[in-house]
Amino acid sequence: MATAAHIPVSEYLHTVYRPDCDYVDGEVEERNLGEQKHGLVQTAIAAIFFANRKAWGLRPITEQRIQVTASRYRVPDVCVVSSSDPIEPILSIAPVLCVEVLSPEDRFQRIIVRAQEFQRMGVSNIWIIDPETREAWTMDSNGGAVPMMEDAFTIPGTPVRVDIADIFEEIDNAPKADNAPKT
Repeated sequence: MATAAHIPVSEYLHTVYRPDCDYVDGEVEERNLGEQKHGLVQTAIAAIFFANRKAWGLRPITEQRIQVTASRYRVPDVCVVSSSDPIEPILSIAPVLCVEVLSPEDRFQRIIVRAQEFQRMGVSNIWIIDPETREAWTMDSNGGAVPMMEDAFTIPGTPVRVDIADIFEEIDNAPKADNAPKT
């Protein structure tokens, strides 16, 4: 993964990256992009929250810049904010939830570092999902990844319940790909 030269935060904030990049202590870091399963999981989570946004009082946002410290901006796959939070160009208020969907090239430890930065910012709910293995984790209060043993993600103190099966439904119902080389 390429890392750019040191740039000021003002340049990062006024530059459009396609796809968007993280900014870590003066360096722009590319994010691993997912394949179709990654995109389907990301879309499913955002769609579930969007469909329930009024009942749950929450608003999902995909690939939103979040200022986690004065010199760090991260872009989670999905974040969820309270419906009462103001709409900001860059989030400075801790979201209720950040979700990271692993891409085939992601290193788990790198995702944990990102998740710990969200925690230090004040995000109390962090979900990590691997579309390939169907493993899922939540972050505990000590910054450790805890494997999901339940059949659904929840957010304590809210009516939020997201069944793991619903996240993978589109993948499960899709025709199987013929991976034979095209000639």
